[in-house]
Amino acid sequence: MSTTTSAFASAEAHTAHNYHPLPVVVATADGAWMTDVEGRRFLDMLAGYSALNFGHGNRRLIDAAKAQLDRVTLTSRAFHHDRFGDFCAQLAELCGMETVLPMNTGAEAVETAVKTARKWGYRVKGVPQGQAKIIVAANNFHGRTTTLISFSTDHEARADYGPYTPGFEIVPYGDLTALEAAMSANTVAVLLEPVQGEAGVLVPPHGYLPGVRRLTRERGVLFVADEIQSGLGRTGKTFACEHEGVVPDVYVLGKALGGGVVPVSAVVSSAEVLGVFRPGEHGSTFGGNPLACAVALEVIAMLRTGEFQARAAELGEHLHRELRLLAERGVVTEVRGRGLWAGVDVAPGLGTGREVSEKLMDRGVLVKDTHGATIRIAPPLVISKEDLDWGLDQLRAVLTD
Repeated sequence: MSTTTSAFASAEAHTAHNYHPLPVVVATADGAWMTDVEGRRFLDMLAGYSALNFGHGNRRLIDAAKAQLDRVTLTSRAFHHDRFGDFCAQLAELCGMETVLPMNTGAEAVETAVKTARKWGYRVKGVPQGQAKIIVAANNFHGRTTTLISFSTDHEARADYGPYTPGFEIVPYGDLTALEAAMSANTVAVLLEPVQGEAGVLVPPHGYLPGVRRLTRERGVLFVADEIQSGLGRTGKTFACEHEGVVPDVYVLGKALGGGVVPVSAVVSSAEVLGVFRPGEHGSTFGGNPLACAVALEVIAMLRTGEFQARAAELGEHLHRELRLLAERGVVTEVRGRGLWAGVDVAPGLGTGREVSEKLMDRGVLVKDTHGATIRIAPPLVISKEDLDWGLDQLRAVLTD
């Protein structure tokens, strides 16, 4: 039995099977490349669902983490620490907002945004207690807590977890007419991904996000943008909302904010919106801890240069041009995405998304399938054009050989 087979079998034998991983056992990683326990190298074309926007083992981020490890790693929010104020101020500035509520994971941040919207609805908008409604989009993915899967339309994510949390209304993604019809006096927020990642990198029709912004302003409703996957450089802008000149009321951030080193997430908004919280009403032991803040501060500094956004835009244009050529050959039925992020629907008869992912793995490229025939491509933003082209060559070979 090979080292990989043995290690993989051991992991599968002692873990709950809530994931279906490819049979790869990673031992080390650097930049856009990972090496398994047998020394085989794989090009990472997934980047931890955008958590690794800056690549594996980014020196600036590792050095920031190491320096902080020798100082203090956790205080809890019972006290302030010397990185907290800078982190909150600089993240707020990056977002063009005023106030930050730090958490750890993306799901925690979305839960926090839900609680924020409801509390704002009761205390500021004057919605009767217990009547707040939040509008969400079909095919969304905002996390896996019991509340968040309550408004999922994905059967696998939702089945057998009821009773479900009420207070949400689902409308088709990209449909402004349906969104407007769903609004009522008790609507407190519209919660959307500006690009739906898990659904297959779905980009809404042009004009949709500005339309959402207009409707929410007219109706006195918060526009909450879940930029956990789409934000922080992935689409060629700092935030995906920027592609249509939209600024939401609330940003929900995570994944890349921790630089692939530690889990860091945050809700960022105005002082009026996040000012609804009083001491003791919401919290997190590890939220905003010194280690997280130190890494996130370096992430913010890196984003301020614009280098990574520009790189995602330039390489993304090349990526989508090459993928469209595959569509012209008939081996791909649709290509979607923005920046260095793509959803690729494999033509019928060429295999499922899982089968294509396995064939790519055999050729040294790691991607992830979703919803049957779709594969997602989202390499670290630090990937070289040469490596990106090599990965695309492997995809071309898998689909055309």
